[in-house]
Amino acid sequence: MSERLEAGSKVNNSMKRQKRRKGQQKQQQRVGVEEDALSADSHCEPLLRGIFQIGKKSHDVELTTSRITWTPIQPEDPTGQSAVKKLQGDFVDLTDVFAVKVKRRRSVGQKSGGTLLGITVFVGKRKGAKLKDHAVHLNNLSADHCEIWFKHLKDILNGFQNRPKSLKVFINPSSHKKEAYQVYVDQVAPLFKLADIQTDVTVTERKGHAVSVLKECSLEEYDGVVCVGGDGSVAEVAHGLLLRAQMDAGRDTDSIFMPVQAALPLGVIPAGSTDAVACSVHGIRHPVTAALHIIMGHKQAVDVCSVSSVGRLMRFCFSVMFGFGGRTLAAAEKLHWIPNTQRRELAFISSLTHLKPEDCELSFIASSGAAVDQTDELEDELSNVEDGPWQTRRGLYLSISIMSIPCLCSMAPRGLAPFTRLNNSSMALVAVGNASRSEFIKHLKRYSSTNNQFSFSFVETQCVRAVRLRPRSHCGWTDETSEENEESDTKNAPIISTEGTYPWNIDGELLEVPGEVLIRVHPRILTLFGSDVEEAEEKPTKCSCI
Repeated sequence: MSERLEAGSKVNNSMKRQKRRKGQQKQQQRVGVEEDALSADSHCEPLLRGIFQIGKKSHDVELTTSRITWTPIQPEDPTGQSAVKKLQGDFVDLTDVFAVKVKRRRSVGQKSGGTLLGITVFVGKRKGAKLKDHAVHLNNLSADHCEIWFKHLKDILNGFQNRPKSLKVFINPSSHKKEAYQVYVDQVAPLFKLADIQTDVTVTERKGHAVSVLKECSLEEYDGVVCVGGDGSVAEVAHGLLLRAQMDAGRDTDSIFMPVQAALPLGVIPAGSTDAVACSVHGIRHPVTAALHIIMGHKQAVDVCSVSSVGRLMRFCFSVMFGFGGRTLAAAEKLHWIPNTQRRELAFISSLTHLKPEDCELSFIASSGAAVDQTDELEDELSNVEDGPWQTRRGLYLSISIMSIPCLCSMAPRGLAPFTRLNNSSMALVAVGNASRSEFIKHLKRYSSTNNQFSFSFVETQCVRAVRLRPRSHCGWTDETSEENEESDTKNAPIISTEGTYPWNIDGELLEVPGEVLIRVHPRILTLFGSDVEEAEEKPTKCSCI
């Protein structure tokens, strides 16, 4: 017990030290980059220079290959001497510019033409993790002057090869409060149109619809795929992209195979109840931030899990939960006539009321902790699973979770698995052993607090490459432990399925699986639009049930 408490404390302290070091490194890098940019830009010959009105003042505006800089024109001193005080200018990095348009004044109902006013530059302005669209108006009534500036700016923006020009968009209209379609129409589509991105939109009609489309459509027409919905919708589209990649590569998914990378990056527009994937790559649940990451081509490679049973691929995913997580989702699925939020809370309370451990055999291959190249990983993967140094635990577990990403969300701002990263070539294994209901609730509450949720004697955490789990009825062991369990009171009596299947929560989707399940990590086989973040900038919310 003391060893586990000490281990939990070490994990927490290590996480804090790493966070401080990364924060200091990022700050130093940011300062260095800004100084280098200013130094480099000062030596750049301007491509264009002109006078524009910005706000109510005239400015001297310069365009270089990397930025637009403007300085207020200094008025002459009445005495004829130059003013001593130098007015402060401003600038915009072109990498932060996502659109440029000619600005005209039009009368009501007029769709073309109009009085020329100048050009408008649209910028993705960052505040913390949040990105907002910001317009800089460069007013000048000269058509020739504006045309030259507009053409140069468009040429520079079109030269950013990482930015998408055409996107395949999937919208789940049933996601969370059924707001996904409106979120897309009101907040995302106007930005895509502004950035001259062509979109092909599919509003999904059923589970599996997105996978069916991705299997058949011509992916060569697109530069990326976008999903508007919750974690379940995102997981389905990610699974479809990866499944299509295996089909195109001729991989046999009815065997333990080495998957290839998805052909296209995936953009995630949050419109669900938890949005753990969106929070993990954006740091915030904010559709405009997600859209701007997509438009400006910010990309982040991520690790993905595969779930197999009896040697056959069942799902690519980001998170897998067995025990409490699976039972809670199964209970919620039976209450489909109740509104979503109330359904989840009722299922949560019901699962806590009937809290019982699962009797199973848990095996895993520990990760070395060092990220490796994709090629090396794929070459070693089969031998690791077949002959790897498996460590095995047998006993009672209230919950077992495996995650390939931190799963940041408002309920867990530091993540359900804060000790893993988006692409560190490993999964986080959190195994919660048998404990009293009150102790288990304390563990759950800590996810939304600053306390270490893993510093309990009944909680074990590991960084792993593979996990194999066998429920008791499929293990076939008989030892002193299982005999003792049979003689224990009903409060601690393990759940043994009478239907031959066990509920698994895979990215918020219920999967009934009989027998053994194998979960493996596949490094960087999927690219998401976004960036790596340390912690969600979401206001922590606590479950009203506990």
